[in-house]
Amino acid sequence: MRIALAQVNIHVGNFSGNLEKMVAYTEEAKRLGADIVCFPELSTCGYPTRDFLEFDDFIRQADASVQQLAKAAVGIAIVAGSPTRNPRIEGKDLFNSAYFMADGEVKQVQHKALLPTYDVFDEYRYFEPAREFHIIEYKGKRIALTICEDIWNVGNENPLYTICPMDELCKEQPDFMINISASPFAYDHGDERIHVIRANVARYKVPVFYVNHVGAQTELIFEGGSIVMSPDGNVFDELPYFEECLRVYDLEEVAEGGRHVALPKEKYALIHDALVLGLRDYFAKVGLKKAILGLSGGIDSAVTLVLAARAFGAGNVRVLLMPSQFSSDHSVNDARQLAENLGVPYDIVPIESVYHAYEGLLAPHFSGLPFNITEENIQARIRGMLLMAFSNKFGHILLNTSNKSEMAVGYGTLYGDMCGGLCVIGDVYKTEVFELAAFMNKDGEVIPTSILTKPPSAELRPNQKDSDSLPEYAILDQVLYQYIELQQGPKEIIAQGYDEALVRRVLRLVNINEFKRHQTAPILRVSRKAFGMGRRMPIEGKYLS
Repeated sequence: MRIALAQVNIHVGNFSGNLEKMVAYTEEAKRLGADIVCFPELSTCGYPTRDFLEFDDFIRQADASVQQLAKAAVGIAIVAGSPTRNPRIEGKDLFNSAYFMADGEVKQVQHKALLPTYDVFDEYRYFEPAREFHIIEYKGKRIALTICEDIWNVGNENPLYTICPMDELCKEQPDFMINISASPFAYDHGDERIHVIRANVARYKVPVFYVNHVGAQTELIFEGGSIVMSPDGNVFDELPYFEECLRVYDLEEVAEGGRHVALPKEKYALIHDALVLGLRDYFAKVGLKKAILGLSGGIDSAVTLVLAARAFGAGNVRVLLMPSQFSSDHSVNDARQLAENLGVPYDIVPIESVYHAYEGLLAPHFSGLPFNITEENIQARIRGMLLMAFSNKFGHILLNTSNKSEMAVGYGTLYGDMCGGLCVIGDVYKTEVFELAAFMNKDGEVIPTSILTKPPSAELRPNQKDSDSLPEYAILDQVLYQYIELQQGPKEIIAQGYDEALVRRVLRLVNINEFKRHQTAPILRVSRKAFGMGRRMPIEGKYLS
């Protein structure tokens, strides 16, 4: 038997486009001699589908896609994911299902049992868990068909769940397992996924064919990286990251094993490629073509610009340089040099006169009061207004350039530098931004070295440095990682040797700035715990205050 994995980029709600793509890949798999072609979880409608699932018409279109796809299952079997109506009054209205189609019709449907409801996942909001499990018999082989999370409770070791679907399916002695998934990217998730699949192989002694989504859906990025694993626990093949791919495998060869393939998983290469894909898909799927951002001469806007230029091409990105009386000459020169290195068009729009106009307007009301964050924020908001004006006039979508460290502690101005339609590096800590910039320069200087070596500064007052207001990023980011990614409280973090006053100050800044993050643009997710849909905190909570 020959099995094809079709790692495809699915668009939420684009039923005709998704169906056309799956039919085309089915024909290609058939041409390559495959007996079965496998598509990812919820491949008719896309993932995460969210509240579209509450529309009857949406489910009707998903059902229609399944029926159309089944017609293509002639001379080949098709496995694909789609929502299914629950015929029982009790329970949720839908199942998250895997369809097995052959001979032009749906032969069998297996529902998903383990419904993740943590971090970015909220499947129990919509789906009823499966309670029945049956293998599929096709061409003399017995197939265990599972969906994503169903393989993440090997032998009931995961305390989130009370059932192990593969334990149930293995009672019917399958010859191999197919798992269709929608597993989002995080830079350290690839090795964990291999570990989980290997644990399944060790327990059940059967080959595993695992197919994952590729592409981005707003903040969630899916890297692909589909896996074929032999019963000996070796990765027989791993499909490429961040690109569509179809490959066909001989079941007997996979079962025999002896081959070990593994893709490199270098952190900053993965983050770079994920963000480029996230940008490209967000614009393509929303129907956008051109981007704009403010280029300050600092590291954050520099990295964002390189990503945008690589995602869209230099001709589809525009930048504004908006120096004030506090901007250093080298910042303007660095920004200009970067734009020229990339071939990106730029405009220089000085804001000093605009700032003085605000200053004069407010002088009668602010008389006798010292220069403070108010005047700093005015400068940031002038820049935000200018960027939005260019965005409206020319149809360029504004990219936000805030990093995760700044987002965490509120080191940004609402309606100023926090403006934007998409936050590109909001899940990348400041120290990681520098590492990402170094990766971008690995084959030659793209970002001027002076941008990488100068102390970070917002340049909103004379001789300002970020370290005037914040701990050094090398320390700050470590504390933030413990609190945000690892959910460690102040006592646990202090016990690791961090200064108590610093820890309490940083954690308090994170909590009191929740209101800002609720108002920011969607953030491309590259870590296990990004701000946004996967981290739900109350704005007015008193914890640690």
